[in-house]
Amino acid sequence: MTGPVSEQRLRDLAVLRRVRDRIDREYAQPLDVEALARGVHISAGHLSRQFRAAYGESPYSYLMTRRIERAMALLRRGDLSVTEVCFAVGCQSLGTFSTRFTELVGMPPSTYRRDAVHGSATLPQCVVKQVTRPVRARSIRNGEAPAADRLLA
Repeated sequence: MTGPVSEQRLRDLAVLRRVRDRIDREYAQPLDVEALARGVHISAGHLSRQFRAAYGESPYSYLMTRRIERAMALLRRGDLSVTEVCFAVGCQSLGTFSTRFTELVGMPPSTYRRDAVHGSATLPQCVVKQVTRPVRARSIRNGEAPAADRLLA
């Protein structure tokens, strides 16, 4: 009897991968859990529970992490304002964007922009990408240093 259960689990994981891939592709679009769930023909509650069980975070949290990662890259370029970056990555509220950015990165986006433009010019881009990856809240609780601390170390 483990065969049908395993097959169903594999189908469920394939659906969750499609949702995650859609978030990765369309992070700058107006996405919400209801729209993501409609796209795979399941309820929003079921999607949220299954996504969290598979990936350790909610679809909304995953979406915001993708947006913040892209925002970090745009801020490092230094040619856009924080407000322009906020809207470019799909956030509708500068306040929510700044709060989430600060939670994940450990500093406000304006500070990150200022420090990244001046501090990462001599580092290879592959190193900048690795050390500036956002750290999820659960990692900080487990003792991992915020991205800003890793960059300055």
